[in-house]
Amino acid sequence: MAKSYTIGVIAGDGIGPEVVREALRVLDVSSQIAGFSYDLVHYPWSSQHYLDTGELMPESIIDEYRKLDAILLGALGDPRLQPGLIEHNIIMGLRLGLDLYVNLRPVQCPAEHLSPLKGKGPDEIDFVVVRENTEDLYTGTPSFSKKGTPDEVVVATGIYTRKGTERVIRYAFDLARARKKQRKLTMVDKANAVRAHDLWTRTFAEVGQAYPDIEQDHAYVDAACMWMVKNPEWFDVVVTTNLFGDIITDLGAMLQGGMGLAASGNIHPGKTSMFEPIHGSAPKYAGQNVANPLGAISALAMLLDYVGEARAASLIQSAIRALLQSRRIPSLQAGALPTDEVGRMVAAEVESLAAKG
Repeated sequence: MAKSYTIGVIAGDGIGPEVVREALRVLDVSSQIAGFSYDLVHYPWSSQHYLDTGELMPESIIDEYRKLDAILLGALGDPRLQPGLIEHNIIMGLRLGLDLYVNLRPVQCPAEHLSPLKGKGPDEIDFVVVRENTEDLYTGTPSFSKKGTPDEVVVATGIYTRKGTERVIRYAFDLARARKKQRKLTMVDKANAVRAHDLWTRTFAEVGQAYPDIEQDHAYVDAACMWMVKNPEWFDVVVTTNLFGDIITDLGAMLQGGMGLAASGNIHPGKTSMFEPIHGSAPKYAGQNVANPLGAISALAMLLDYVGEARAASLIQSAIRALLQSRRIPSLQAGALPTDEVGRMVAAEVESLAAKG
């Protein structure tokens, strides 16, 4: 019997609706090829919705989300609103409400000419970053004293728990084993200066005892950034804190060719999870049909892989890679090709690859 999935869609702001539209075009083709069906549930949460109604995404909606198989998010952010208002409400609302403790960010360069590093291409740039997604400075409430004066002081609390640290490290070890590549896990922290990270150091060593088949490495975050540029081939799976993961994955996105290709999964294994391109809402390009939708299409591939449609996910990833390697999609830059044309090209390539078997 063919499987059926219920997928929530939050198209969001700026170019979000345009890139999501193309991801859904590819979803339609992929579902027919792989033999599954789906229902979409569209949600209105966006900056424009807030400006029109004054309504933010309510906490009560989380119970409805738990009935979905997955969520696809477009992009968020609007210069007409206070920075972070919508982003925090929706993204952190999802991450904390659904306890999406893994932020999964593949860093894979699909074509030699897209790499910014001399002599480093698809063979060298192929690793995954596992970022803890529910703790650190993102979850504390800042305290302001003497705000607006020369003596202003802000205190922000970074929260780390043994449970939160252990579960994401264990996920990363399992991923390093499942990838069957270098079978290596690198833990990135800054325990020499941020002494709270001693929890990460100790937990990594203790959990690692159960994974003798996985090579275990450690790097301070500043050194890790240097090695990502100098020797990206050293990395297989990387696990790190929320803040550092946020930073190094954007560096990773540029290594693979640019923000327009990068996608992420916000995951609670076995439960409703959310997938998104990592680029912003790019309001200056909204409505012009020039945004590159490959990040959203890559996020769709991650979503399909997560729910168990590995063949469809692989076809989409292979289609993107083939189009970029052949330079039929000549660039990841906005305006290189119309947004809808790129979507049609990926859909057609998926059909072509499936026909070839």
